[in-house]
Amino acid sequence: MPEAPLTDSGAGLAPTGDGWFVVNVRDTAWVTSAAFGSGCGFESREFSFPQVGVNISVLKPGEPNCLYHSESLQEAFLVVSGECKLLVDGVERPLRTWDFFHCPAGTEHVFVGAGDGPCAILMVGARSADEQLLYPVSELAARYGASAAQETPDPRQAYAPFERSEPGRPAYWDRLPWA
Repeated sequence: MPEAPLTDSGAGLAPTGDGWFVVNVRDTAWVTSAAFGSGCGFESREFSFPQVGVNISVLKPGEPNCLYHSESLQEAFLVVSGECKLLVDGVERPLRTWDFFHCPAGTEHVFVGAGDGPCAILMVGARSADEQLLYPVSELAARYGASAAQETPDPRQAYAPFERSEPGRPAYWDRLPWA
């Protein structure tokens, strides 16, 4: 297997072909959202991982990583730095550094930053062409700006009221302990 080429997209390095690669999180391509924190995904438009999605989300206190949802495939999450709240099946659970969350298929969930500073979460999920999503209406998630306005399986409809993510690292990047 050849080494994949990494190209600077302007927001960091991303693979532009098939093969193995090594990239430091500090150097990889990042996106930032006004509503949903920032993150890196280790993939590009030209190349994606067909079986497993891997990303890191960084959340400020009070900031959700996405809308409350469930998926038809399992996921796994590891808090690598800071604190957050896990909203899972209508329950709120505090998480801190090194807490791990196994998320079986069909489990409703979202993370919300907590504590005194940014929280970094490693996120891993299975992929399949027939994956199904559901964005339910949730009173609990709505308290954090993380509920769909109406139940839908369509991410385009669920995220329609929000601005798209922009390439780039968060403004506080240089103040992060791992930067």
